[in-house]
Amino acid sequence: MKFTQGERRLSGIAIPLSAIRSESSPGCGEFPDLARAADLASAWGFDLVQLLPVNDSGFQSSPYFALSAFALNPIYIRIGDLPELSAGASSLKAEAEALVDRYSGSERVPYEALLKDKLALLRTIWLSASTGARGRALLEELELWIAANPWSRDYAAFVALKSQNGEKPWWEWPRLRDPGSDDIASLWKDKNLATELRFWAWLQLRAAAQFAAAANCLAEKGIALMGDIPILMNADSADVWARRGCFSLELSAGAPPDMYSSSGQNWGFPIYDWEVLERQGYAFWVERLAEADKYYSCYRIDHVLGFFRIWSLSERDRTGALGRFIPDIPLKREEFEALGFGPERRRWLSRPHVPSWKLVQAAGESAAKGAVAAALDRIGEEDLFLFKEGIKGEKDIEALPSLSPAARDFLLAAWRDRAFIEYEPGSFIPTWSYRSSSCWPSLSDGERVELEGLIGRKRAQAEELWAKTGRKLLGTLSKAVPMLPCAEDLGSVPDCVPRVLEELGILGLRVLRWTRRWNEGGQPYIPIGDYPRLSVASPSVHDSSSIREWWEGEADREGTWRFASAALERDLGACPDRLSPEQVEPLLELIARSASRFAVYPLQDLLAMSAKLRPADPKGERINVPGTVGIGNWSYRAPATIDAILEEKKLAAKARALAKIRTVPKAPVPKAPVPNKSGARK
Repeated sequence: MKFTQGERRLSGIAIPLSAIRSESSPGCGEFPDLARAADLASAWGFDLVQLLPVNDSGFQSSPYFALSAFALNPIYIRIGDLPELSAGASSLKAEAEALVDRYSGSERVPYEALLKDKLALLRTIWLSASTGARGRALLEELELWIAANPWSRDYAAFVALKSQNGEKPWWEWPRLRDPGSDDIASLWKDKNLATELRFWAWLQLRAAAQFAAAANCLAEKGIALMGDIPILMNADSADVWARRGCFSLELSAGAPPDMYSSSGQNWGFPIYDWEVLERQGYAFWVERLAEADKYYSCYRIDHVLGFFRIWSLSERDRTGALGRFIPDIPLKREEFEALGFGPERRRWLSRPHVPSWKLVQAAGESAAKGAVAAALDRIGEEDLFLFKEGIKGEKDIEALPSLSPAARDFLLAAWRDRAFIEYEPGSFIPTWSYRSSSCWPSLSDGERVELEGLIGRKRAQAEELWAKTGRKLLGTLSKAVPMLPCAEDLGSVPDCVPRVLEELGILGLRVLRWTRRWNEGGQPYIPIGDYPRLSVASPSVHDSSSIREWWEGEADREGTWRFASAALERDLGACPDRLSPEQVEPLLELIARSASRFAVYPLQDLLAMSAKLRPADPKGERINVPGTVGIGNWSYRAPATIDAILEEKKLAAKARALAKIRTVPKAPVPKAPVPNKSGARK
């Protein structure tokens, strides 16, 4: 859909579709509930609703573990609205109503149980509707839809086979692990699979119709709908299974170490083979965006940094500590030799050297002997060891039998202790934490200066390469559809990223707590008036704590409160330990007064302005904790129905006040004297 909001400064609500609560929804939001979300946005004077991905993720509740880049999650189908129930079928209607009654009171989304029960009822409806005269008409309608949506053939074949194989990943199937187009065509000709394959395609036909109707409803009300398109695909997905050549399965994507994870992250998603994709005219991505364009007028590119360079890990890595960027500019063997680093010294820098006394100290003498025998080879006659040649990653160490926990932990830490990685013969890259490696301090000051200079020059060359790569990929894709692109550009951001995004007119992301000058003393907040116009400002995101939980457990409260007082030019009073409904308001007002084109608030942060609607414990507002698998992840559900939220007049007034700020071109702030003791400007 074309973005029709022009250059206006918009206000938006971010909410997972699953979190919407209505009188008609059974335990999670459904596609028709988007119309009620649009009503809420309109009542508050907002112009945008932002969703998390709504792709089919099977029995995995995280929407980023999709089984398909194209297929919608059938958990969002409203069974009572299916045309198959419009003529009679009273018993099936009663079952649909019973499903709503069974789950509607759930405090959190009962994802797996609800999906299982929904699919069972949907299958019953399909079997009833696809027979007889009415069935012939339905099958004719379905065949036309499949022909217009060829991705549905791969998807239906994949999920049908996955179900037959006990939901195991495709690489554990006894057959059809690497299908060709003829194999998939044969499956569709198999009479024994005809009903099953068409059941999964029918689900997509009906999901698409309900989603399109909801999206059109938002468009008619002047509300922009923003989708979320993850850059990466789940390895166990129809796309990786059927389009194997587009992916490099021997590498997985992740994130380098940061303040939240000292060993980085390994997401387990394969990276793209961009050379293959380029030869295909980026068909996979063009098709993917064209599918999203049926519903959205703007979209968020998750982890846009991956279009510039992706942190890549070998299939034998467990963490993200020893990854490397692809593409990158390596240090070559000849460059090391020119600086006087011969073979032994290169080995010293790039392969962990383990003194036995440290292993004994960590694990005890007996356990150390077993660890040496299993994992290490002595260097000559020295009391110094290298890892055996057969050990290529952390998973190899974890697989060693009879290691004590202390010995295993020591060996894993030792494996990561190096300054450089020789990822292929003669090509080296520095590790993310090379300055903290044991070998780095052993170099002379002059050697460290020379190596730092070489690393710096390579980084400058890499920045040029990343800019060229991002410009080519994003430039091609942003022109493929009329949707307005926005980018999630959080993390370790190369200098070239904001420059290229601005060149291409792509909005970046500015989250209040992280929009700081990190390289300056005290790491001051960037003034809200200095946020780029081409950006989306937000108080929190789905992977972070809410504004309240952040304030109570993570924030520099005094510094943030002073910043807010200065930015709003009024006395906010004493800095609170916990945010009352009234004290949430100025922090959200900062977002409203930012120079960003969009100000988008997670629903939880808006509800925090209501004493009635916010939970007592802010941890209940959290959607996801990255890098963890918990029963609370991805199960957030709004504490009240949209109708009940609309009845909260005080909250509505506060929300409308935030939206009104955005309608003023320069968003002036009221000026009032501020006592010196508050730390704010006069």
